[in-house]
Amino acid sequence: MRLTQFTDYALRLLIYAATHGGRLVTIEEAAAAYGISRNHLMKVANHLTRQGYLKSVRGRSGGLTLARPAAEIGLGLVIRATEPDFAMVECFGGGQGCRIHSVCRLKGVLGRALAAFLAEMDRHNLAELAVDPAHFGFEPPAALPR
Repeated sequence: MRLTQFTDYALRLLIYAATHGGRLVTIEEAAAAYGISRNHLMKVANHLTRQGYLKSVRGRSGGLTLARPAAEIGLGLVIRATEPDFAMVECFGGGQGCRIHSVCRLKGVLGRALAAFLAEMDRHNLAELAVDPAHFGFEPPAALPR
């Protein structure tokens, strides 16, 4: 299984916001800290705001912050909210192109593996991933452009 870049960026942005506590963070500083596209991160931030994981404050001094405590944001829920589907093989998506579809046992094995992955992610929350910003190699907030 492979998570999409969108989910990867969503988790990174949430970790960045959690790492910086209640301080408003900007898309620009998070993109610079991770060395990723500002435009892609903007799309991710909009989605996370609509899903209720981030709160957006508009204006010159605006930015993003977690919409609720990091301990209340489960990783499994974030992954489910950002992944378009979990069709690891054709038959997961309803495709009938495989000749052994009706007797195949692989679908069951992969389904259990996916369920185990999501169950493990459900056991963890964002607070577990937030550490001192220095451990991520982030610049001090004052040095980043606003």
